[in-house]
Amino acid sequence: MEDIFMAKSNAFTVAQLKSLPTGKHCDGLGLWLYKRPDGGAQWIFRFQLWGRQREMGLGSYRNVSLAEARKQAELARQQVLREVDPIKQRQLNRQQSNSTDGRLEHLAWEAYEKHKKSLKHGGSDGRWFSPLRLHVLPKLGKMPIVKIDQEDIARALEPIWHEKPVTAKKCISRLRTVFNYASAKRFRVSTAVIDDAVVILGYNKKRSTPHQALHWKDVPAFYATLSDDEPTQLALRMLILTGVRSDSINNMRLGQLMSSVWIIPPLHVKGRADSDFVFDVPLSKEHLQVIELAKKHAQNGYLFPNSKGGPLNKMAMRNFLVDNNIPARPHGFRSSLRTWLMDEIQCEEEIAEACIGHVRTGDDAVDAYKRSTYLPKRTPLMKEWANFVTGNS
Repeated sequence: MEDIFMAKSNAFTVAQLKSLPTGKHCDGLGLWLYKRPDGGAQWIFRFQLWGRQREMGLGSYRNVSLAEARKQAELARQQVLREVDPIKQRQLNRQQSNSTDGRLEHLAWEAYEKHKKSLKHGGSDGRWFSPLRLHVLPKLGKMPIVKIDQEDIARALEPIWHEKPVTAKKCISRLRTVFNYASAKRFRVSTAVIDDAVVILGYNKKRSTPHQALHWKDVPAFYATLSDDEPTQLALRMLILTGVRSDSINNMRLGQLMSSVWIIPPLHVKGRADSDFVFDVPLSKEHLQVIELAKKHAQNGYLFPNSKGGPLNKMAMRNFLVDNNIPARPHGFRSSLRTWLMDEIQCEEEIAEACIGHVRTGDDAVDAYKRSTYLPKRTPLMKEWANFVTGNS
């Protein structure tokens, strides 16, 4: 490969360099000095690798002497002879330093910005990033990512590993995303250190607590206590009747209602924010009655608005249950419905799952084609649930 460099070498002396005119001047073996019209000059190493002509800056003439330029060019030349791209290698070497671009905090924010579009609400609520921001970055954020090992990660997560297992699991998941992003940016990292950190932290014996839920037999009595004229309580009534998640209820809009069906857009269907999948909810007589009651309070198209006319606060229904000492949480009513379907109706598993919006199989290839929400089969079941809840069964 030696013929890729010019045969002559050390063509100039220091004195000769000073008198060279504007233009490009070869010292030999790929080392060039580019003198600009403004009087400045730049050392360049020119090389050819894998059929491509490349140029690598070695610094300004003012800051890099002829001897130093020749030394840098020789190091780069040896790399080329070994078929190593000196430009890429220099970039990798710089990543080993404490530069801001290579620190975990900087890369975490970059990864978050790239990941935002795939998150619900475009990541605007900051919930995806908060585990990193609260539990990882304060301890590891200033470290170059290439220097973070399994022990660093284990020490950072140890305080919450057993006390807050759900949050700790989210930290691990977010770190994987950041490390994968860093790897794509050609930082020398591997998610293996995250796996090893989990091994160091050990088996997490503390199980996550399921959402509190009323037994399905107790739901009608609670439903009967809810108001006909208060947005939060009307929202709870709709939540109980439909079995959907709180986010769908909070953001329920008049424009989503199509006679006897409520069309929930992908943005408010868990796991479908980045698809064109919509979830259709059949509406019974009781559903429609609640909707009519709620229309009196509608603002800016929201059926259950907050005090400023936006979507209902995500904590509103939960706070109502807590303030009134109800041993349940909004998400728990999905469990009440799901259990009723199995205990009382002996509903098919797949249809029961579809009733509460669990329409994924876990197989991406299958989910890409399986779009049915079993609306014809769900419609009579949801009407029967509404009748049970209201005491009309």
